[in-house]
Amino acid sequence: MKFGIFYEHQLPRPWGPDSERNLIQEALDQVELADRLGIDYAWEVEHHFLEEYSHSSAPEVFLAACSQRTKNIRLGHGIMLMPPGYNHPARCAERIAMLDLVSNGRVEFGTGESSSLAELGGYGVDVDEKRDQWRETTEQVANMMVMDPYPGFEGKYFSMPCRNVLPKPVQKPHPPLWVACSNRDTIRLAARLGIGALTFAFIEPSEAKMWVDEYYSIIESDECVPIGHAVNANIAAVTGFSCHEDQEEAHRRGADGFRFFTYGLGHHYIFGEHTPGRTDIWKLFQEHKDHLPPMGASNGIGTPEHVRNHLLAMEDAGVDQMVFIQQGGNNKHEHICESLELFASDVMPEFKEREPAREAAKAERLAPAIERAMARKEWMKPLADEEIPTMLALGRQIAEAPKEENEPEEANLWDSMQEAADQPAAE
Repeated sequence: MKFGIFYEHQLPRPWGPDSERNLIQEALDQVELADRLGIDYAWEVEHHFLEEYSHSSAPEVFLAACSQRTKNIRLGHGIMLMPPGYNHPARCAERIAMLDLVSNGRVEFGTGESSSLAELGGYGVDVDEKRDQWRETTEQVANMMVMDPYPGFEGKYFSMPCRNVLPKPVQKPHPPLWVACSNRDTIRLAARLGIGALTFAFIEPSEAKMWVDEYYSIIESDECVPIGHAVNANIAAVTGFSCHEDQEEAHRRGADGFRFFTYGLGHHYIFGEHTPGRTDIWKLFQEHKDHLPPMGASNGIGTPEHVRNHLLAMEDAGVDQMVFIQQGGNNKHEHICESLELFASDVMPEFKEREPAREAAKAERLAPAIERAMARKEWMKPLADEEIPTMLALGRQIAEAPKEENEPEEANLWDSMQEAADQPAAE
């Protein structure tokens, strides 16, 4: 099993003048520490306008900063919002490829659409069409990162002419594709499209096994038709995380943060009534937390032995990666770092020791199914050289446009450059 850390950049009120700066700087320190400790992944979300719950509107910037402070940890968009109202598909391809270059090939390309009305409404994304928009754009972004040039596209949700989308990523054909999954239907969709499932639902091992078994049965069936140019068969699941030698102290340090994580999620996505810039979610949480239902899927909060047993159960269920929600609510930076250090020394080594053999056996088992899946894919037709359109620069178009009668000729850059080009070459 592999391990990741996950960031929403939560920032409960009240806010001071340096609150956001301190939050981001501490998160960078945490990712740097996780890299040194051997944690495999750092996942960073993209959200907009979700006060207190997530101050993470530009994950590509944060992950780029992480790339320069780390050596090995994989840098995951968990996720990038794909409907064109949020991000033009060509910009998605450009940013992912550039991040792959500056990180020396460590990017994981997680995708999604959001179901928050604050985000959807803010960017004019239709609730009923967001899934179809995600599917159309995700497929085309994968094509853009691979094809030279990209032939252009006339779709339902976006169109663009032929262009060579640059730069191209280090990882070939492109960084691994994932999709955010909050329920079993999305898990099935991920498997049918041959992409990794980032399960942001909080599930117990028994439920995880059902999801994992169904996911891999679809990957190995004729239903799997990859949306990208490669299959990424992996399931990652999230859990609350706080590790301490004393069980009660682990809960004292981490439980409220995890409970605020779920409360803030519910506020923005399910039950909340929000006035931008004015609603105090932390205050509401404090008023209601004693009446909230017990925490679910928080078994990553406890002693090293407690955490180990939870992870063993998830490993037995077939989960490929466990992702720790550690930065939630007002969880303290020093406690997060201490938890990571204790986990890395007392829990992680045995899982690391088993991982190469597990990965090799999995790759061998899935190889024939992945080969069959790739054979089923319908590829975008590349343009022959003679089909690639030629573009005239704007200055040339202006210079060569028909002149009005009696319009005086003006010297321009195009004329001087053309005159230079017409001169005979120097001996």
